[in-house]
Amino acid sequence: MSKKRLAKTLLVGFSLILALTFSASAQTKRQPSKKKTSKKTVPVNTKTVAENAAAAIKKNSRPENEIQPVTIEKPNETTGINSRPPVAAADKPVYFYEFAKSDFLISKIYIEHDENGKGKITFQKKDFAEPETDPLQLSPATLERLKTIWQALNFLDSTETYQTVRDYSNLGAMQFSMKKDGRTRTAAFNWTDNKDAKKLADEYRKIGQQSLWIFDISVARTNQPLEAPRLLDALDSMVRRGEVSDAAQMIPLLKELGNDERIPLIARNRATKLIEKIEKNK
Repeated sequence: MSKKRLAKTLLVGFSLILALTFSASAQTKRQPSKKKTSKKTVPVNTKTVAENAAAAIKKNSRPENEIQPVTIEKPNETTGINSRPPVAAADKPVYFYEFAKSDFLISKIYIEHDENGKGKITFQKKDFAEPETDPLQLSPATLERLKTIWQALNFLDSTETYQTVRDYSNLGAMQFSMKKDGRTRTAAFNWTDNKDAKKLADEYRKIGQQSLWIFDISVARTNQPLEAPRLLDALDSMVRRGEVSDAAQMIPLLKELGNDERIPLIARNRATKLIEKIEKNK
């Protein structure tokens, strides 16, 4: 073997030894040696822990004499504390009036109301297949007149029939009824000489005419505006003759009509003039 080749072989072997040595050193650095640790068990004195906990609780708690008892207020059966307020019973109708005549344009009118003047009116028109019902709220003045007449009649305690010996059934039949304090009485007649009974029938007739006019003008405003002038003229005539229950009660409605552009201008002007007449008469 030549010296040159020998030297080359020695150089390769030396390089291999260096590479192996470097690799071993790198692995040693990457995997540090694990140190064994031993866990030491410290004994716990359970008695001491319990005593310390009890002392802490006692230190942080209120003294016995400072503890305030919790009281729960019970509902009072007399005053109703913590209970819902009683629901007010709805007012029931007390006074009733009915008029019927089959061949009249208004063949039937039925009015009922309570002590506060709240109720409804039901009427049957000749050309209508079904009766119409509208809510009713009497004015304080009208209600006062009605109650005065009912009291004058002493209706519940009276036994008078109010019917005269003469028969005027061709003018229609009327009927008064009252339901109050568990008592009920009804009286029917077609003509009477009793002044108070006649006054009562007239008052309810005026209530009916006023309610019917309100119904007619409401229909006209929506469906037949050209009828409004004729209806305003009719109301003007009824007010002059005193044939409505309370003309002043109609002022808010007349003000609406005076500003309602759905109806003709002539009707609006008549509504405004009618308001002036009613206010002047008041």
